[in-house]
Amino acid sequence: MKDTFGNVVIYNGYPLSVVVAVSFHSLILALLLYLQGNHSVDALELIQPTVVKALMVQENPQVANERQRLERQQQQQRAREQERAREQAEAERLRQEQAAAARAEEEQRQARELAALRQRQEQERLDAEQLQREREAREAEQRRQQELAEAQRQQEALERERQRQQEAAEAAAAELASSEFEMVQSGTALIQQLVQEQWSRPPSARNGMRAILQIRLLPTGELVDATVTQSSGDPAFDRSAENAVYRAAPFRELQALPANVFNENFRSLSLIFQPEDLLN
Repeated sequence: MKDTFGNVVIYNGYPLSVVVAVSFHSLILALLLYLQGNHSVDALELIQPTVVKALMVQENPQVANERQRLERQQQQQRAREQERAREQAEAERLRQEQAAAARAEEEQRQARELAALRQRQEQERLDAEQLQREREAREAEQRRQQELAEAQRQQEALERERQRQQEAAEAAAAELASSEFEMVQSGTALIQQLVQEQWSRPPSARNGMRAILQIRLLPTGELVDATVTQSSGDPAFDRSAENAVYRAAPFRELQALPANVFNENFRSLSLIFQPEDLLN
């Protein structure tokens, strides 16, 4: 390539401009001769061209060598610059590849760290949920135990209250029964006393006689009737007993008795007449 370039610039030691000028004038001269040969001399008025003189100067070999050396140095300089540019481009390419690899590695590291962080956060969330469920289960169990204890306490309180009410009812019933018994005893004693005060024993009365009368009363104490349910065997004795009951009635004191006490004990009452205090 270097030799070809030298042949183009230098031809047998002459500059390129000289060669071109000579060639141009030769071409014009040949054209004129061609035109002159095809036309008469009279018809053709030759135009004398301006003579161009070319000075053929032979270049100094030392200068040529120096110029070639400089051209070679320039070519070498361009080659070195191209090589440096190529090396720089290669270095830049390597640097970019390394930077890309470093970025990719950094992105992978960040992705791994992000994945690890997400996994850790997910595990922490799961652990927190597990702890929350366990805490809620414990709280629910505590509430259940408290509810059971409260229910048991209330049940015990209800049982104690029921027992207290039962004892109170039993005490009230006992008191009421005692009071009713006392009222029955008092009413019965009153009737017996009043009838006893009105009973006149007949002369035929003897010890061992026994007459039982069934009397029926109203809540006002009035006598409905008196019936001999068991005769003494002595009509006079039986009649004296009936007369004593009628004379003693009505028994006004029975009006103060409760209705249940009266109905259960004095609505129908049996009286026994026995003259046990007789001497014969």
